[in-house]
Amino acid sequence: MATATATGRATVSQMGTFLWQGKDKRGKVLKGEIQGKSEALVRAELRKQGLSGVNVKKKTKSVFSLGSKPVKPRDIAFFSRQIATMMASGVPLVQSLDILANGQKNPRFRKLIEDIKLDVEGGATLHEALGKHPVQFDELYVSLVKAGEGAGVLDTILATIADYKERMESIKAKVKKAMFYPAMVLAVAIIVTAILLIYVIPQFQESFQAFGGDLPGFTLLIISISEWMQAHGVWLLMAVVGAIAGLIYAKKRSRNVARTLDRLLLKIPIIGPIMHKSAIARFARTLAITFKAGVPLVEALESVAGATGNIIYAEATEQIRQDVAVGHALNLSMQQVGIFPHMVIQMCAIGEEAGALDNMMVKVAEFYEEEVNNAVDTLSSTLEPLIMVVIGGIVGTLVVAMYLPIFKLAATV
Repeated sequence: MATATATGRATVSQMGTFLWQGKDKRGKVLKGEIQGKSEALVRAELRKQGLSGVNVKKKTKSVFSLGSKPVKPRDIAFFSRQIATMMASGVPLVQSLDILANGQKNPRFRKLIEDIKLDVEGGATLHEALGKHPVQFDELYVSLVKAGEGAGVLDTILATIADYKERMESIKAKVKKAMFYPAMVLAVAIIVTAILLIYVIPQFQESFQAFGGDLPGFTLLIISISEWMQAHGVWLLMAVVGAIAGLIYAKKRSRNVARTLDRLLLKIPIIGPIMHKSAIARFARTLAITFKAGVPLVEALESVAGATGNIIYAEATEQIRQDVAVGHALNLSMQQVGIFPHMVIQMCAIGEEAGALDNMMVKVAEFYEEEVNNAVDTLSSTLEPLIMVVIGGIVGTLVVAMYLPIFKLAATV
């Protein structure tokens, strides 16, 4: 069976995309794209379908589309939604995968779906086929699909996964937006300051040298900074870029660095609360969907740890999992780690007592998702005037420093 699958994959890799045009029995001109091994085979297949006057040519790649796009989480969400819809309509799984593969414009995603289809045709279950692609289908996704297959509700589970993926991507987008605004304020301030110091201040400096006389101390300070920037500005820029790149690299390579950076991120004013609320929303949403799918709580918490988006919450979730594994109640374990708000713990306790933990976690997720939305919108409206104030302050300070000698000269006349 493995040999057959490998042969099938080799066949797929040899297939190409062909553009065709022909006439049906009514003489109407039809055209489109089709996958095939050669022009002759494609032409023969089209003639079998009743087309005449068939012209076939291989589709060439544009210079602008030589590199295929990576498969993004939103693509996976859309894939899940389409599979769920077709399966709910009675379309067999293999045929659903074949339809999706032929409809994909991204060659990388098309190849991914074709590989999954070949594995399923070879006798593998869907979760086994998806598990061979951990970059696109993480452990949580595979666990949910496995639970859906076991319960015979795969289409429902896939629709639930699509909802979950879309909500998670929405939260991620909000968090990125919250991080972008402060970074934009800082970047604009630095760029404006650098332009003024490197290009504008030297023009004033030449005029002051023509006047002669002593310059005010504040003006001398700004001129000194301008001279330093002209001499070392490039090196400063390289150092800043290198430091940022080094931090990003170190965070990916070192868990200790990642832990330190994530802890600092949670303590930053304004940004920190948004990160807390985002992590709690993702914790609650992931726990709700896994528990509702029938995944045991201990196993569900293992999946939740990797979905929080923050290593501090991931390690706390792992500690909760260990406590639950030895018999502790979930709400008590959450209380012990000390990072979950009282309201979340109480909602969890009520859900455990009522046997409706998944419903309570959905309510918690919805509450904190709305909190994140409101916090990001508030941050956006607050920072827009702040940008103007910061830039105005910088420009105003430098203008005052440059006009002080002129005011001094006018006073002595």
